[in-house]
Amino acid sequence: MQTGTALFSSPLFQLNGHTVTLGESLMALLVVLMLCALLLAFSLTRTARKRAQADTDAVTRAAQAEERLAEILKAQAEMQGRMGAMAELFGARQAELNQAIGQRIDGMTQRLGSSISEQTKSTHENLSKLQERLAVIDTAQNNIQSLARDVVGLQAILSNKQTRGAFGQSRMETIIQDGLPFGAFSFQPTLSNGMRPDCTISMPNGAPDLVIDAKFPLEAWNAMRAAEAEGSSDQAAQQAQQRFRRDIEVHIRDISDKYLIPGETQDTAFLFVPSESIFAEIHENFEAIVHKAQRSRVVIVSPSLLMLSIQVIQALLKDARMREQAHLIQGEVIRLMEDLSRLDDRTRKLQAHFSMAQKDVDLILTSSDKLTKRGAKIEALEFAQLADEAKAADNKGQTTERSAASSQSPKFEPRSSTLKLSVVDEDN
Repeated sequence: MQTGTALFSSPLFQLNGHTVTLGESLMALLVVLMLCALLLAFSLTRTARKRAQADTDAVTRAAQAEERLAEILKAQAEMQGRMGAMAELFGARQAELNQAIGQRIDGMTQRLGSSISEQTKSTHENLSKLQERLAVIDTAQNNIQSLARDVVGLQAILSNKQTRGAFGQSRMETIIQDGLPFGAFSFQPTLSNGMRPDCTISMPNGAPDLVIDAKFPLEAWNAMRAAEAEGSSDQAAQQAQQRFRRDIEVHIRDISDKYLIPGETQDTAFLFVPSESIFAEIHENFEAIVHKAQRSRVVIVSPSLLMLSIQVIQALLKDARMREQAHLIQGEVIRLMEDLSRLDDRTRKLQAHFSMAQKDVDLILTSSDKLTKRGAKIEALEFAQLADEAKAADNKGQTTERSAASSQSPKFEPRSSTLKLSVVDEDN
């Protein structure tokens, strides 16, 4: 016993100056174990309570879950019913939608088909118009090609002096032949000095002839145009202009010296320029040449001015012919006045006949009026006799065949007389 007590009293270690024995250590260990047991029991109790509470909560939650599941199943059934109704509704709506879409597609297809047909028709029309325009363009191209060939031929003509003179001569002859009558002009006549101008026009009233020259110095003009087109130096261009000025001045002097013959030709001659552009260029840039030609009594004319001059000459010739035929016109006017006098006399006689016929018609109308009035009086007399006979028949109250015959005879006699009068009226 003492050994056990001593064992429990034996020190084990020191803690903060206090000696801890084995017994104290065991007591402390026992206390710790008891505390652990208490804690374990408390924790087990608490765990059991929590588990019971959890089981209760689980049962409650299970019941709630079953209720919710039942509600969910009920809602699901309702949802299925609604889904079925909605499916039927959607099916009907889808059928209607499919029908509407089909109708719209059919309408769109029809409109698209009609639009495509119209577009195709319009395309065909446009293609036909395009083909027509292409045909017109081809025709125009052919015309342009032929015109180009004509221009090339004209250039070849103008490059040759003889053919150039023939070209100007032909244009002048065409204008004069179109404007003047035959016999009022002559081409290439011979003058008293042996010169042969291109054309002379006979003036009225025995006046001298008008001379027209169609030979224009075109070589110098072409050289000047070529120098300007090639962009030559100013000196070359001036030389070409001087050459053109010199050639045309020489030609104007030749016309004045050769063709202006007093008493045989007019004191003014025409220099025909076969191009309006050349005529405009001369008047615009070579005014000195124009003044010199006027001083030399030579008039430079273009095709339009020559045509206008020809029209003036034509009017003068027409006036001269009218003056020559004035006595014939006067005689015709006198005979016309005689015919008018005879027509007036015959018209007055016809008017007198019409007046007499009108008087006869008035007399006939007067007679017909009298006959009409007499017929009316006879009809009134007939109606009076019929009224008297009817009154006599009512008073006597009897009728016989003789009285009937006598009563009928006055009925027919006036009618026959009336009929005769109407026949007379118709005859009249």
